[in-house]
Amino acid sequence: MKTYAGNLKKGDFISYQSDIWQVMKAEFYSPGKGSALMRAKIKNLVSGKNIDYSFKSNEDVETLEVSSVEMQYLYKDVENLYFMDERSYNQYTVPMSVGGDIAPYLKEGDKIYVYLHNDKPLTLRPPMSVRLKVVETEDAAKGDTVSGAKKPAIMETGVTVMVPIFVKVGEIITVNPETAEYTGRSND
Repeated sequence: MKTYAGNLKKGDFISYQSDIWQVMKAEFYSPGKGSALMRAKIKNLVSGKNIDYSFKSNEDVETLEVSSVEMQYLYKDVENLYFMDERSYNQYTVPMSVGGDIAPYLKEGDKIYVYLHNDKPLTLRPPMSVRLKVVETEDAAKGDTVSGAKKPAIMETGVTVMVPIFVKVGEIITVNPETAEYTGRSND
């Protein structure tokens, strides 16, 4: 489906240089002279490469019809992440180059949205937060009350996250997988 580049927004999928790309950032720019531009940071969903590109705002861009399907995360190996659509029991493979940023935060059985185009997985929609158990961290020293102090903690998936000094081994915390930041203690 064709659209003007001026209509692009973050999260759109486009066909560019005969590959599929996802718009990671888009901002309208109007120089004092000349035509307006849409500055975009786009990610190649085959190679995982990011580029900055400026489209003329009235330039035609081919956008793709993409569906978002909730799937169960099964496991990963060195090259791929594996998911299953629980409605059809079809299994899908997503290359690590595409979904590898959030892979260390996923546990087997987690529900993740996978973007599909023509029944082929493109990329993952990262969750806003994930719940992980702290398996290793140092105990806070008594009287250590420095405001905003952080310490490293190893989670059950093996990823290390900086957490406040009051977090203890065995606690369940929430982490934003896109930024790798501690967001709070889990309520349950």
